[in-house]
Order: sequence, then structure tokens, then C-alpha cells
Amino acid sequence: MPKNLPSFDELPAVVGKPPRSAWGLWGDEDELGTLNLLTSERVVEAAKLVRSGDVFALNWELELPDPPFFGREKLRHQIKHKRAWVNDDVYHDFNTQSSTQWDSPSHYGNPHYHGYYNGVQEEQITGQAGTRNGIQVMARKGIAGRGVLVDFRRWATKHDIHYNPGERYEISLGALQAAASEQGVTFQTGDILLVRSGFIEWYLGLSYEQRVTVAQMPPTAVGVAQGEDTLRFLWDNHFAAVGGDTLAFEAYPRHEIHGFMHETIIGLWGMPIGEMFFLEKLAEACAADGFYEFFFTSAPLNKLGGIASPPNALAIK
Repeated sequence: MPKNLPSFDELPAVVGKPPRSAWGLWGDEDELGTLNLLTSERVVEAAKLVRSGDVFALNWELELPDPPFFGREKLRHQIKHKRAWVNDDVYHDFNTQSSTQWDSPSHYGNPHYHGYYNGVQEEQITGQAGTRNGIQVMARKGIAGRGVLVDFRRWATKHDIHYNPGERYEISLGALQAAASEQGVTFQTGDILLVRSGFIEWYLGLSYEQRVTVAQMPPTAVGVAQGEDTLRFLWDNHFAAVGGDTLAFEAYPRHEIHGFMHETIIGLWGMPIGEMFFLEKLAEACAADGFYEFFFTSAPLNKLGGIASPPNALAIK
């Protein structure tokens, strides 16, 4: 662990690496990126946040959204009766990006600097022995630490800020910070930041016919605002991972000028992005007790060379 983490304005972390990158910060062979911030000491402190023992599962149903967005495959589940009183099951067309997910460092590279996190090239992502930046690295590390929720949707409703979560709407950095401040959220190095935008709440209110229509249209959704201010906020708070209940964490589609922050967050920092996390019950509990911090755990699939995974995430209050 470096003694002093560089600020956003001090990036790149290593001279000669791409601008704004953390390549080389934890060594040239590192594949964990900002998950390196989840030290054993931080896990111990995070475990002390458990007060009531209430557990909130953050995976959405694997069957949702239905139909999936972006033309992704629809999961098919087959129960196989092996013999009397014994069953197996098989998943077909299981696209790990179709429901709640972590994006691994092999999901999104930075086209400007022709590399995935830490300079990994296309030909190094094979899914075979020696593959780089696969989800198995996150799985073997395990993700555990202090989770913090910014319930932007609840804050916006309280302040008569109206928007359609199913349409492109940028949650400005100022609004995000105002919501966090009012909810008593403070940030610490190594936090897992979760932002509730109301996207899943909106989606669950649609009829199946409306869901089909939405899936057939070019995807649009609420998310955090794109731009340097947001990137500086995310890096300078030194989050271990970020996620939310919407399609891409950031507003979608990409900003015409500021581009798509996945290219920096994942490609240059190796910071996992969580998408379509089910935050409804957790948000209700946080609003009820006034505590928006919790012990967070996640066990991604230990699949060699995997690109993404259901998070199998729990928030424990």
C-alpha cells in the first residue's frame, strides 16, 4: 500500500503512464485496482458498524430486467431431475451483464490510451490460463468493507426535484453532495459508495408491455453526472468501488463532450462499477434509523477470465 495516495490532480500515479491513471500505483502486475484499499484493518473497522444484525441482499432477481437491456440474452433456467428426490439445474444464455452486476477491469478499457487497467491489451484477455484482469481476481480477494448509501431519490423527492429515472438525467456533483450531507453521510478511504437514483423503483412500476417497449428503445437512464468534477470527487475520496441501482452508475447515454466515465473509472483506475443493485429495502432501513453506513460484503463468481458477475452482495446494519 503506498504511504500517500496521489490526488486526482497528481495523477498519473507513475511518471510515463497515461494521464489521470492509477497504472503502476500498486505495481505493474496488479489486477485489483482500488480494491487494494480494502485492507484487513478497514474490514475490521467496517465490521463494527453492525448494530441490529439486519441483512439486506442487494442482488435483483436474475430474471430482471425482462427483457434485458442492450439486446442481452435472457436467462433460461432448466431443472434436471437426475433420479428420485435428486435435482440439478442448468443456466442457459447466462449473460452476467443482464441483471445486477460488478464490472471487472476486463469489461471496459480506455480507447484513448489503448489499454485496459494497468495497460492490459485485448489479446491478454482470453479466459484461459494467464488471462488478465478477470473477475476471478476480485472473487479471490473478496469484497468486504464499509458501505455508504447516498439515497438521492429520497432526497430529490423531499426537495421537489422531479425527473424520470428511465430518461437521461444527470445527478450533479453538488446535488449528490447535498444529499449525502443531509443524510449524514461522510466518506472514508476504501468505502464502497452506493447511489440510489430510483431507476429500479421506476422499472418495477412498469407493466410488462411497457418493459418490452423500453427494452426495444435505445437505453436511457438517470445516473451521476459525467465530467472532471465527478471524477475528481470519486478519486479524491479514494472509494474502493462504486455502484448504484441504475443501468451504468453514470447517466446514460454518454455525454457528448465529457464522454463515458467507465473509460477512466474502470480503464484507468481499476475501480469496479456496480450496476442495477437492488437498494430499495436498504434505503428504507437507512431512512428509518438515520444510519447510511453499513458492513458490506460481496462474493463475485470465481470464474477464470470472467468479465462481470452478480455481486452476491449483502449490506449488514
